[in-house]
Parts: sequence; C-alpha cells; structure tokens
Amino acid sequence: MIEGVGIDIVEVGRIARARRRWGDRFLRRVFTDGELGTCLPSANCDQRLASRFAAKEAALKAFGTGLALGARWRDVEVVSGERGEPSLRFSGAVGERMEAVGGRRVLLSLTHSGGVAAAVVVVES
Repeated sequence: MIEGVGIDIVEVGRIARARRRWGDRFLRRVFTDGELGTCLPSANCDQRLASRFAAKEAALKAFGTGLALGARWRDVEVVSGERGEPSLRFSGAVGERMEAVGGRRVLLSLTHSGGVAAAVVVVES
C-alpha cells in the first residue's frame, strides 16, 4: 500500500549560489558526509547536490511533515545501491516517522536537465 508520494524540483543555480554564499556551513547543515563524498569531487557537483536536495524535499513531502516534528535535512540521505541505483536511508526523526507509518520500502527516482534537478519518492507499507 502506498503511504505517501512526494515530488520536488530544484534549480541547480540555487544550490550553486547557496554553496558560494554559505560554503561549508550550508553543505554540513543539509548533506551527510557520504553525500558530500560522492558529490564534491564530481565535475557536475552542483547538479548532483541539487538532485539530492530535491530527494530530501520529496521524501519529507511523502511523509507529509516537511521539516516539522524535529526532522533535519541530514535525517534523509541519498545512497547508491550495488548497481548505482539511488535509494534513501533515514535516521533521526525521519527514521521514526518511517517506522510510525509502517514504511517497508521507499522508491526514489532522480533526474536533471536544463539547469534543474528533480526527484520523486514513493513510500510503501
């Protein structure tokens, strides 16, 4: 059964501007060490960060809470599977929310084109 669906789109330039303006403060507030390790060395760093930001937003929308109830950006982490497919890992308040809704599986799709990145998240029980 589907418990929630979330979608988000982010302008890559918005992430690039935040990174220039706030630097490490922004990066450490929003992204996990694993995400930064994957994105920062990449030539298309801002694009990859934007897709992960969109995934975090989409996940929070799928749970219907946003950043309420103690959720933090770093409670949602985009990780890669064995074949490179993206998936989500939850911790903290978001992990607790996943348990509360009886979430058993989360589907994630990421895309980027023309200066935007987007993500769709489906939470199943």
